[in-house]
Amino acid sequence: MIQYYAFQDRRVIQVEGMEQGSWIHICPPYENADIEIYAKAFGVPADFIADPLDIDERSRYEIEEEAKLILINTPIINPSEKENEAFYVTVPIGMVIVDDKLLTITPSDNPIINKIVDNKTRNLNPSDRSLFILHIFEQNVLQFLEYLKKLNLKRNLIEQELYNSSRNEELRQLLKIEKSLVYFVNSLSANDLLMMKLKRIDMLGVRDKDPHEDLFEDIIIDNGQALEMSNVYTNILSGTMEAYASIVSNNLNSFIHRLTIITIILMVPTLVASFYGMNLTHLPFQDQPWAFYGLILVSLLLGVVLIFFLGRGKK
Repeated sequence: MIQYYAFQDRRVIQVEGMEQGSWIHICPPYENADIEIYAKAFGVPADFIADPLDIDERSRYEIEEEAKLILINTPIINPSEKENEAFYVTVPIGMVIVDDKLLTITPSDNPIINKIVDNKTRNLNPSDRSLFILHIFEQNVLQFLEYLKKLNLKRNLIEQELYNSSRNEELRQLLKIEKSLVYFVNSLSANDLLMMKLKRIDMLGVRDKDPHEDLFEDIIIDNGQALEMSNVYTNILSGTMEAYASIVSNNLNSFIHRLTIITIILMVPTLVASFYGMNLTHLPFQDQPWAFYGLILVSLLLGVVLIFFLGRGKK
């Protein structure tokens, strides 16, 4: 599906067709045959449109004749409903510059594109292609930071739950957070390397343009901050998982220890009772009227002695 957007009255609005300085967005639903049609219509290599539609593509840039492709990874809420999947995953956004046209390609609904379409970003103008791409970079970093804060908050809440009771559900939630952070670390690292390369070769043409160059510097710094936060949260979570694994193991050992003590305490009275449960004719005290109560008392005394003995050993 193709959507056309233009900048009017300082707002991004959807238009019917391509205009001067308009922005072209390609997103699902689409057919495989549509990729070739789009490529011919806009004069770009078919790979430039097909690659961003692959969710496993890495951040990179390509230049082929007059066309330029910039591909970055962006965070989205995981659409999968499986219990063992991460809360967030990363998918690519492709930006293609050819002649006077700017194309963006996404394999799914993307919150960054939605923010731009809903006019939730400032100082945006699709006709300034370099600034427009920088704004996508900026919104991408802000989206990472927002999701990182949510993951950290969720981790803190789950840890509080684990302090009260160690259940499998909370541990599964921590595992999903850990998977999300792995996606974030890999994507932020690739994005950081990409932006450093773009700055070095000045692919966006922002060198010596103070507002653009300063914005690009700030984006690189913020991306590095997001990457550092991801690494810190990953290390904290790994330590937390290991600590709780040790706690669960220690709790299990304590539980087994208590069961063993109870088994030993009950074994002695059971042994005494089993002797008098034998079908024999010459058991001691079998003809005495107080024999039953005496055996109960002896069993209780032996149990108390064992409790006292095991208690001293524990101390």
